[in-house]
Amino acid sequence: MATLEQIQARMKKLQAQAEALLAKRAQAAVDQIRELMLKHGLTTADIEARAKAKREARASGRRAGNGAAKHALSAKGKMPPKYRDPETGATWSGHARPPAWIKNVKDRTRYLIDQSAAVALNGSGASTASAAAKKVSAKKAAARKAPAKNAAAKPVAARKVTAKKVTARKAATKQAATKHPAAKKAAAKKGVAKRTVAKKASAAKQAARKAAPRAAA
Repeated sequence: MATLEQIQARMKKLQAQAEALLAKRAQAAVDQIRELMLKHGLTTADIEARAKAKREARASGRRAGNGAAKHALSAKGKMPPKYRDPETGATWSGHARPPAWIKNVKDRTRYLIDQSAAVALNGSGASTASAAAKKVSAKKAAARKAPAKNAAAKPVAARKVTAKKVTARKAATKQAATKHPAAKKAAAKKGVAKRTVAKKASAAKQAARKAAPRAAA
């Protein structure tokens, strides 16, 4: 069985080996960083300047965020006054620590601020403002719908005009179709009459020719 001294010696040996491996890895990383710095023409001053700029940007962002959060908290923490000191005019919202002028007062109802009139006034004003806003939005919506209606009406009117033109063309075609058969019939009759006259004339000529030799004999 190994003694304590032997175990401690092994531990020291393993620790030395681990440190050697870490140092070797660190040296390889340093060599790689040097190669990159030489390749891109960078120095330690450039790296430090960039790191400093990043640290300052982070710090300024944190300060701005903290300031905005504090401002939001302060704005959120403000509440309307609920009590008023009639002598000094100081007010208190009824939350957090009470001021000295109302701290030891048991019945605080006489310090209450009567806000019924203010609430009624604010309510009517809000309703009037909302009504006016609704009217304005309605007018805007009507103005937006009007061009759309006009745009929709134009294609309908164009379709109606096109339909009228097509109907007129069909009517003209029908009239022409009804006229053409009558004209064809009249032309056919004329052709038949001409042919009849021509046949009669040719028959008369032939009869005259035949009669002429007989008269001469």
